[in-house]
Amino acid sequence: MSVTDREAGPLAQSEAPRTPSEPPRRSLVPYGQGRIRGLDAGELGAHGAAMDRLVALGLPVVPGLTVPAGASASLCEPDTARSAVDLVEQLSGRRIGDPTRPLLLRLSASAPTEIAGLPPDLACLGVTPGNAGDLCAVIGRAEALHEVWAATVRMVAEYALDVPGAVLDDALLDTPEPREQVEALLALVAQHGSGPFPDDPAQQLALAARALLGRWDSPRARRSRRAQRLPSDLAVALHVQALRIGPADHSGHGTAVSRHPETGRLSPHGSFFRGVRRSAPPPHTGKPLDRLAGGTALLEHSLLTLERHLHAPVSVDFEVRDDEISLLAASAQLRPPLRASVCLATDLARDGALGHEEAVRRITPAQVQELLHPQLRLTGGEELLVRGLPASPGAATGAVALSSERALELAADGSRVVLVAAETNPADVPGMLASVAVLTGSGGIASHAAVVARGAGKPAVCGAEGLRVDRAAGTVRIGDRVLREGDPVSLDGRTGAVYAGTLSVSVAGPPPELSTLLEWADGMRRLGVRVNADTAAEVSTAVALGAEGVGLCRTEHQFLGERLPLIRRVILAADPTARGEALLALEHAQHDDFRALLAAVGNRPVTVRLLDAPLHEFLPAPGQALDAAEEQRAAALREANPMLGLRGVRLALLHERLYPAQAEALFTAWADVAATGVRPELEVMIPLVSLPEELAAAAAYVRGAADAVAARTGVEVPYRLGTMIETPRAALLAGELAEHAEFFSFGTNDLTQLTYGFSRDDVERQVLANYQERGFLTASPFARLDPHGVGALIDLAAQRARSVRPGIKLGVCGEHGGDAESIAFCDDLGLDYVSCSAHRVPVARMAAAHSALRERCDERGGTR
Repeated sequence: MSVTDREAGPLAQSEAPRTPSEPPRRSLVPYGQGRIRGLDAGELGAHGAAMDRLVALGLPVVPGLTVPAGASASLCEPDTARSAVDLVEQLSGRRIGDPTRPLLLRLSASAPTEIAGLPPDLACLGVTPGNAGDLCAVIGRAEALHEVWAATVRMVAEYALDVPGAVLDDALLDTPEPREQVEALLALVAQHGSGPFPDDPAQQLALAARALLGRWDSPRARRSRRAQRLPSDLAVALHVQALRIGPADHSGHGTAVSRHPETGRLSPHGSFFRGVRRSAPPPHTGKPLDRLAGGTALLEHSLLTLERHLHAPVSVDFEVRDDEISLLAASAQLRPPLRASVCLATDLARDGALGHEEAVRRITPAQVQELLHPQLRLTGGEELLVRGLPASPGAATGAVALSSERALELAADGSRVVLVAAETNPADVPGMLASVAVLTGSGGIASHAAVVARGAGKPAVCGAEGLRVDRAAGTVRIGDRVLREGDPVSLDGRTGAVYAGTLSVSVAGPPPELSTLLEWADGMRRLGVRVNADTAAEVSTAVALGAEGVGLCRTEHQFLGERLPLIRRVILAADPTARGEALLALEHAQHDDFRALLAAVGNRPVTVRLLDAPLHEFLPAPGQALDAAEEQRAAALREANPMLGLRGVRLALLHERLYPAQAEALFTAWADVAATGVRPELEVMIPLVSLPEELAAAAAYVRGAADAVAARTGVEVPYRLGTMIETPRAALLAGELAEHAEFFSFGTNDLTQLTYGFSRDDVERQVLANYQERGFLTASPFARLDPHGVGALIDLAAQRARSVRPGIKLGVCGEHGGDAESIAFCDDLGLDYVSCSAHRVPVARMAAAHSALRERCDERGGTR
């Protein structure tokens, strides 16, 4: 039967039930007319509804029609199939069998929503042994036609003409060439099928419809729907598209996304294939879009229009015929690259398609953090060594170093180093700063290693269970695996995973559009955002990231590394004279540090916490003292529980010149900086107070230092004096403390530790992990503020403090200052600011904006 023989009899093989109520044309809906007829995705299928939208947007689409789900079986009937062929020819302006402007058909199916398990498209309907040669001559690539033709014949043979699938598969295995496959399949249909494979395009289309619906009704397809919790009798719409044939040099098909995956900017990105489209092109066979005739400019208008309509990065399937693009499908990307989402939100707001508030809502605080830090590029074949606590976000790969000294040596040679230790202490800080990442076997997300790593913006994994370091042997054992110093490892501080070997790491760096979104967010938030920073370099980094000041300068961190002997001399001094000399040296060193810090802060607020660290962090390890006498004094000072021992204000009351020396260094530095025209808003904070009397005594030290500096320099330094609320008793006595304090800063790390009775260094890995598995806790209270216990204390303290001093400034400077849910809680309490590590400042800015926007939304909805 020839291609042009339209007078052939009815399709003998079709036995589908006839739908007598409507003429064939009434069940055929050209693309773009579905809404006009009152049909939605339930009848048109996801594809039909999408094509309707494309037509409504004025975009070029491949000519085609939809047979609605309720009438899809009617396409198996000869009359309906013939009407469909006639209508597609009319829509495309071509006729099947025309040698000058050839036309074939494609049949596909779609459900009301995007689902898995749909039958594959059937293309090349209308091709016959008689016209295949002419079509190949037009295309210029015979294989391209025969491969798709063979796939169509094979499926029709099994699901519409009753040829056993095993027989078909055996034939395909024996004939690898596409042309031979077609010949073999047609012969098998003639021999084993319920009828021959017809030449008439309408009969081919009717059989193809029967095959698609038969495949959709197969046991395998029904199992797939059950797995997706879909109705087993879910109906699908059928779609008949024009497949316009043209020379391969000017024709083809491809896929594209609207945004470049690396930059996020509007720039069509995808692949282009010559020849006839198939359901799944062979991998790595496409060409870049710039190889298209006319280049990507052909796509840009369509993609831009779709983005403005869908408010999302989009992906499209398209065909090119005679250098003109027609869309086959378009949808919002399910998981667009984060950079693309950020750039699009900004573009839409600048164009007026979105308001600034909606643009900010589209990017979550977690996504901001992801953009700020590098990530491991995982393939699935990595060797996971251990999984610990995600203590500081980011990813890195480097050689194992088992000591701070070795890390410094390797880094000096240009090597990338991962410092691996059982735990870290202040003496390890230089090695930590020289490393690209830190891995410890103990400690939690509020441990020394975690705090220092976050402040330095380096990834860290802590509490890696089973990690055993043997410095003498130069090895680290992780479970059954033994690594030697110098072996490469890779870690992800966001997930806590540590892998063997050198893995690929994505380059960090958000697009400039993120800065724009954060600037808009700043205009929406009420809560201030400061930084926990101890050095001028950290302050400069944080200010560049949007910090509005310093919420916590931990002066003990200025004695890390090579400065550690200065504070040791004060603590271990043998007599008052030696202690006085040590304090003078400490004051000079701190003066220089404070002057650099204050200059970097500029005219912003800066909260300086006087010395607060557990005593064991300053004492020499056993056997490392300068002499036997110092060893004896150090041994006498060692404590069973140093976190609850001689630290904070307690140490200052025992060494009465300690805080005055620090305060004089601070006030003198402020006077020096003020002489240059810079006037930081200075706040001096007394740590670890539990008794109002402690605060009153320490405040007297600070006031005395201010008076001494004023007498010496003639400069009266303006400052606020406050305290850190980090013990439950301080929270309960907040009203009495507010009589002495102009501000409170809630130290939520210690407040959480002392409220729960959890050691933040010991409890996370074993107890908290178990509690989370059992559902006792939903998150570590050191990572997310506990609203019922710790949060209740903060709420109570705020109320009592304001009752005594209504204008008291209240902030949070613990680890929770960088957690989105904790920030929202602080915002609800009406605190003035949160303070966090430098590299979490943008996260906090976005979280504070989201909290404010959520509150506005609740108020508009009447829920507050």
